[in-house]
Amino acid sequence: MKKNLTALLVLLSLVVNAQQKLTLEDCYALANKNYPIAKQAELLQQKNTYDIEALKKGKLPKIDLNAQATYQSEVTELPIKIPNVVVTPLNKDQYRATLDVNQLIYNGGVIDANTKLKEAQTKTQQQQVAVSLYQLKTRINQYYFSILLLQEKEALLISKQEQLSSRINEVQSGVKYGAILPASEKVLEAEILKIKQQLIEIKSDKTKLLQNMATLTYSPIENTTKLVKPNFTIDFKKESNRPELKLFDLQSQQIETSSALLSKNQLPKVNAFGQAGYGNPGLNMLNNSFETFYMVGLKANWNVFDWNKTKAEKQALSVSKEIINSEKETFTINNQMQLQEFENEIQKNQDILATDTEIIDLRNTILKSSDSQLKNGVITSSDYIVEFTNLYEAKTNQKLHEIQLELAKANYQVIKGN
Repeated sequence: MKKNLTALLVLLSLVVNAQQKLTLEDCYALANKNYPIAKQAELLQQKNTYDIEALKKGKLPKIDLNAQATYQSEVTELPIKIPNVVVTPLNKDQYRATLDVNQLIYNGGVIDANTKLKEAQTKTQQQQVAVSLYQLKTRINQYYFSILLLQEKEALLISKQEQLSSRINEVQSGVKYGAILPASEKVLEAEILKIKQQLIEIKSDKTKLLQNMATLTYSPIENTTKLVKPNFTIDFKKESNRPELKLFDLQSQQIETSSALLSKNQLPKVNAFGQAGYGNPGLNMLNNSFETFYMVGLKANWNVFDWNKTKAEKQALSVSKEIINSEKETFTINNQMQLQEFENEIQKNQDILATDTEIIDLRNTILKSSDSQLKNGVITSSDYIVEFTNLYEAKTNQKLHEIQLELAKANYQVIKGN
C-alpha cells in the first residue's frame, strides 16, 4: 500500500511538472487550433458543400406551377360570316393554370465547370486562412523567446543571490575576527536587495508576456509555466515551403478554372419541356370553354455571337494571372532576402557565442582571485561586487546571445516555411 501511494505521488508530481512546461511547437499548435480565424477553414468547407449541392440541383427537372386570370378589351374573331355556321366569340375574361416542367439535357458542362470553380475558390480561401495563421508564428516567436530570456535572467539572478548570501556568511565571520571592515557586509546586503528588485521586475514582465501569449493562443497559461528552450537543426539548402507560394498557385488554378467556365458558356444548351394545363380557352382558340391541354417539346439555344464578350473576359483573366505571377516572383525575391538576413544573423550569434565562453572563463578566474582577496581583507566588498557583477554580466550576455541565436533560427524556419 505504501509503495502504491509513493508511486501515485511520483506520478502526480510528473503530471504537475508536465503541465508547467510549454514548447514552441505547442504554442504554434494552440494558435492554429484556437485562434478565431482557424474556424473559417471548416466553415468554408461547409459552405462549399452547400454551394455544390445547390449547383447540382440544376441537373434536376424544374417544375413551376402558374395561374393567371385576365380581362382584355378585344378577342380574336373571324373577319367573315360563314353561312349556317355560328362561331361563338371568345370571352374577354380568360383563365389558365399550368404545370410547367423543364429538364436540362445539355448545357456544355456548365454545371460541372461551376462546381470545379467553387472547389477552386474554396481551396484558395482556405489557403488564405492558412497564410493568416502562419503569420502568427512570427509574433509567437517574439513573445516566446522574450519569456525565455527572462527565465534565463531570473535563474542567473537567483544563482547570483545565493552566492552573495554565501559570501555574506563568510564576510560576517571575517568582520567578527577583525579581518574585514563591518561596512563590507552592508555592501553585499545592498546588492542582494538590488537583485530582489530585479527579480520583481522580471516577474512582472514575464507575467505580462505570458498573458499576451495566452491571448494569442487563446489558451490559459499559468504564471508558473516554464517554456522549453528549443534546439533547431537548420538546413540552409532546403527549398522554401511558405504557404503563400501555394496560395499563389491556387489563385492561378482558380483563374484557369474560370477561363474553362467561360468556354463552356459558349456551347449550345438543350432543354426538354412539358406543359399541362386547364383553362378557358385551351390550345384551341376557337373553343370558348374550359378544357385540359398539354404540350411537350425540345428547346435549343446557342448564342453564336456575343460581340467578343467572352474573348475580353478571357483576356482579363489572363492579365490577372500575370499579376499573380508577378506577385509570386516579388514574394520569392523578398523571401530570399529575408532568409539571407537571418542566415547572417545566425552566423553572427554563433561567432559571438564562441567568445562568450572565453570571457566567462576569464571572469571566473578573476573572481576567484577577488574572492580570496576579500577573505583576507585585501580588497573591499565594493571591489568584489564589481568583479562579481562583471562575471554575471558575461553570463547574462551569453544567455542573451543563445536566445538571440535560437530566435534567429526560429524566424529563419518560419520565413522558409518549415
